[in-house]
Amino acid sequence: MKKIALLYMGGTFGCVGEPLSPMPEAQSLPHLKKILPLNPQIDCFSAPSVKDSSAYTAVDWFLLIQQIQDLQTQNYQHFIVIHGTDTLSYAAATLARFLAQSCQVIITGSQYPLLNTTGQGIREVTDALDNLNTAIEHIGKVSAGVYVAFHEQVFHASTTLKVHSTALDAFAGTSYHEQIRTSELPPFQIQKQHIDQIASLNILNLSLQPIAQLQLNRQLEGILKHAPDVLIIQAYGTGNVAVNDTMIAQFKLLQQQGCRVILASQVAMGGLDQRYAISQWIKQSNVLVSNAQSHADLYAKILKMYLQYPSANQWHEHWYKY
Repeated sequence: MKKIALLYMGGTFGCVGEPLSPMPEAQSLPHLKKILPLNPQIDCFSAPSVKDSSAYTAVDWFLLIQQIQDLQTQNYQHFIVIHGTDTLSYAAATLARFLAQSCQVIITGSQYPLLNTTGQGIREVTDALDNLNTAIEHIGKVSAGVYVAFHEQVFHASTTLKVHSTALDAFAGTSYHEQIRTSELPPFQIQKQHIDQIASLNILNLSLQPIAQLQLNRQLEGILKHAPDVLIIQAYGTGNVAVNDTMIAQFKLLQQQGCRVILASQVAMGGLDQRYAISQWIKQSNVLVSNAQSHADLYAKILKMYLQYPSANQWHEHWYKY
């Protein structure tokens, strides 16, 4: 019988009361144990961070990865993570990038709490139990890797996107039945210095709007005053941006300050395509082009690159390798 570690991180799944507020993990874990099926050997653990998922950052997910890697040394190879939905796709993509194919992980959550307002019984209307059961049912079926289970569907973690704020069918992605591009790199062992280092990472996401080029130049001028470590330019369609010489010069000035400028798309699916003449500026400006499988996967890729490669030249050398 496979040993399964169930890791509780909070979210709507574990909320009670009116208005909803998180139930402390010391109270949530006993309730979880009561509803778990008897057959699988499932051991419940509280994650290092238990809070509203909108407050999670890479530091919290690194601590979770550390916990999973520690449990792997105790003969656990199958993990189910209960997580809030707001940042679930970011958590899933981060785990996928750093754990690689070292174990089987399924992340799930819910749009409605598991328990009623008093916390004494199962809520009449809830998707929490169904989502958890979907994760339990599939944890022994999926190949090594990280996945998201939601609304009776299981997706590859790196492709998952939250597409609806309230519907039960809240996530979309590539089904676990389908093949996707995966890295052959080994898992990344998280150490304390990595947690300290990632806490200082500053990423700015600029989603373009149909405004005059002059106004965009002014926005970039403001960003130049306090350059982030990474600037993501979310462009239109297949990566199209109407640029001018001033904008290219601004990108180069940002790079001189150590900022990595990355071109991505506002469109969730389809990727980038640089066949259009308007995109010839990319070579001039030396920006990086996203080849990630989702916006959350791009975030996770940035985290890993930031830890592994301190110089801009190294980013350009290794960016398209994985």
